Amino acid sequence: MRILIVSQMWPGPSDPDLGSFVATSAAQLEALGHDVDRAVIDHRGGSRLKYPRLCLDALRAARRTRPDVIFAHMLFPAGLAGLIASVGGRVPLVVMAHGADVANLGRVPGVTGVTRLVLGRSSGLIVNSAWLGRALDEQIPGSAARARVIDCGVDLDLFRPADAATARAELGWEGDGPAFVCVGSLVPRKNVVGLADAFADLGRGRLAFVGDGPLRRELEGRPGVRVVGRVPQATVTRWIAACDVLCQPSVREPFGQAALEAMAMERSVVATTEGGPAEFVTPAAGLLVAPGDPRALRNALVAAAALRSPNPAARAVAELHGARVQASRMAAVLADAARTA
Repeated sequence: MRILIVSQMWPGPSDPDLGSFVATSAAQLEALGHDVDRAVIDHRGGSRLKYPRLCLDALRAARRTRPDVIFAHMLFPAGLAGLIASVGGRVPLVVMAHGADVANLGRVPGVTGVTRLVLGRSSGLIVNSAWLGRALDEQIPGSAARARVIDCGVDLDLFRPADAATARAELGWEGDGPAFVCVGSLVPRKNVVGLADAFADLGRGRLAFVGDGPLRRELEGRPGVRVVGRVPQATVTRWIAACDVLCQPSVREPFGQAALEAMAMERSVVATTEGGPAEFVTPAAGLLVAPGDPRALRNALVAAAALRSPNPAARAVAELHGARVQASRMAAVLADAARTA
């Protein structure tokens, strides 16, 4: 198949971490023998004109490359851009919900109506977790009945087991006690301040935040805490390798990509009960914590640090979510849409 990917998230020079999971899916679709073109936004911020430009780029790409199917990542605005390209190029559309797009329904004026239109005109719908499918159905009833649960998976070659001591030496992050890493944006939804407070209550080890955001200043300067900032995906793997436990105790986490990547590297995890992690984090792989319970989070850090490190049980679960397997499942949905359009 010739596939046109439309996405507002794609790694770029200034934001190498943006939408890395979308890029991984695209690479795996290519590895399966499909031709993949793209119309994407590869940077955060900037003028809002980038969204109309995405719509125009998608339409032009659809007319130029004549794909068999359009695959839009995010219901809005990428879904709207995909819809415009679908109508203008007379190409079937498949859309994938990732999380923020569903959270914006009913919160950002006009988004629900546009999303309902996108879903009504699409030939396929993918959600990255059953939890997200239920959340979408609450806002747009009936959508879950046609949704396929498929996550972007994890690149098992990139995120493979690696020696912690070597990674710590390379990063200059050696020390005593358990090593914790949190990968993601430093925003309230990720509960990063709550994690830093729980770590402080623990009173031992070290904690690194790999990411950036408005809460950075509330994290910097704390004893045992290091704020790394945003780094390319290849560097993310070194930080995961350096830890004993990957922490993702978000207020809500539609899927939990960082947790899955850490599990692929044989690292135990602490993740939230509110979202997708509960669908793949087993007791042998880590701990699940209800958001808003500081004592439970502190206790989870202790329990997770006591698990095996490295943790082969975590890798075994992650292998069920390999990016190649998940891309094959996506390709089946795309092929159905192309065939039945």
